[in-house]
Amino acid sequence: MTAPIRIVPLHRPRPDTAAAVPGIAAPPAAQLTYRGGPLLTAVQVFSVYWGAAWNDAAQQATMQKLNGFLQFIVASPYVDQLAEYNTPQHKIAHGSYIGTATITDPPTGTSVTDAAIQQMLEQQVARKALPPPAPTPNTLYVAFLPPGVTVVAGKDRSCQVFCGYHDRSAAQLFYAVLPYPNCAGCLGGVGVLDALTSVCSHELAEAITDPIPGQGWYDDTQGEIGDVCAWQNKKLGSYLVQLLWSNRARACV
Repeated sequence: MTAPIRIVPLHRPRPDTAAAVPGIAAPPAAQLTYRGGPLLTAVQVFSVYWGAAWNDAAQQATMQKLNGFLQFIVASPYVDQLAEYNTPQHKIAHGSYIGTATITDPPTGTSVTDAAIQQMLEQQVARKALPPPAPTPNTLYVAFLPPGVTVVAGKDRSCQVFCGYHDRSAAQLFYAVLPYPNCAGCLGGVGVLDALTSVCSHELAEAITDPIPGQGWYDDTQGEIGDVCAWQNKKLGSYLVQLLWSNRARACV
């Protein structure tokens, strides 16, 4: 996977536990600047669970909790704090959760490539198993992979280099990828659901503020709004979410 940075990296234990405290400053060079591209001003999230393993009872329970999280987060203070990144042409407002689907055909196997994820999404939209992007391009497909499946993006693999990422497909679909946290580096010292909501919040905020990586709000050294604050978390309602970089506060908040 090449620059621009758009991944959640593996968790690295910090010697200073204060790094997880809200308001802690990230390296002082961080300064997101707007590069002229689109923003998702009223994100419409559709969750996609790829793999037959999601039909297992235990995974069904996880799916329901993740869908509840997505419904909550898109109309929460987490989105409100992104308003500092409004532009004259783009005003970020609450979004909506527009549905979910479980995809078992094609099967995943033990690993899937980013190209295969893009192809799956595009095929399912064509088959009307997934809704097409809205007339205004705010649709974000959030693809979750089940336990035991590795995602391969370029030369990088989940649980070796990354825990999640977002991008735009060749067919202009905005999407985020959430591999199952099959390793300590993608659990970050918390449970599976908390790890998934943390990574998902990171990618949601980045997809809203930089949907085409490097063309929205971006820092040439440290990447996107979530990259600066990776694995610094807070509780929002009953969910664990990642802190985000604030230009205004000069800190992760």
